Amino acid sequence: METLLPTATTLGAALRARNETLAVAESSSGGLVSAALLSVPGASAYFLGGAVVYTAAARSALVGLDETAMTGLRSASEDYALLLARTVRTRHGATWGIAETGAAGPSGNRYGDAAGHSCLAVSGPVELVATIETGGTDRITNMRTFARALLDLLGDALAGRR
Repeated sequence: METLLPTATTLGAALRARNETLAVAESSSGGLVSAALLSVPGASAYFLGGAVVYTAAARSALVGLDETAMTGLRSASEDYALLLARTVRTRHGATWGIAETGAAGPSGNRYGDAAGHSCLAVSGPVELVATIETGGTDRITNMRTFARALLDLLGDALAGRR
C-alpha cells in the first residue's frame, strides 16, 4: 500500500482544494483504494464512503443494484464499472464516484476474463472508463495494480485528461 500513498495524498489535496467529495466502489482491489485515500490526514473533508462490492449480494445490499439494474450487463465490464461509479456517486451525494471490477487471480472469473483483467470508471464532472490487462496471475500484485490504475484514472479526471 505504501506505493499508493503518494498518489492518494496528491488526490486528497486536490479534492480538498476544489471542495469536492468522493465515493468509492471496488471489487477485486479489495479495499486498497479506500484504504489509501483514508490514510491521508483530513480525508473526512473529501471521502464520503466506500464499499467492497465483491458479490451480487454485496452489490444489492451496499450499492442498491439488483438483478433488474444488471439486465444486459455483466460484472467486470466497462459498462458495469461506469454504472457502479455513477451509482455510488449518486447514493453518497458525492462530486465523484469511482469504481473497479475485475479478476485478481490466480484464475479468471466466471465471465471468461483472465486473471489480471480489471475495468475502471470515474463518474463526475468528467466520466472516464478504462480496461487493464496485467497478464499476470499473482493476486496481490494484480490488486495493487488495479488500485493504482483507479487512482491514476481519478487523477486524469481531476486534471481533465483523456
